[in-house]
Amino acid sequence: MFIADSEEYWNEESWEDDEPGAAGCPCGSEEFEVAVAFSLGDDGSVRWVTVGLRCIKDGFCGVYADWKIDYSPTEHLLTMV
Repeated sequence: MFIADSEEYWNEESWEDDEPGAAGCPCGSEEFEVAVAFSLGDDGSVRWVTVGLRCIKDGFCGVYADWKIDYSPTEHLLTMV
């Protein structure tokens, strides 16, 4: 599953051995609660998109992915989650 416009930019060469959607907790669980956050610039445009995961089994939290948005306009990204 892709978030915002990430599918448009995904290509295997840029992500080396990573697989889209592959995640695992140090405890061995692969079940998570997911949150998406947007960092906005002073003008309200999206500057960063961050995906955080919380393990359902042990509560371990971490940032799974984040990427910088370096174009505009960006308002459409807020509705694509």
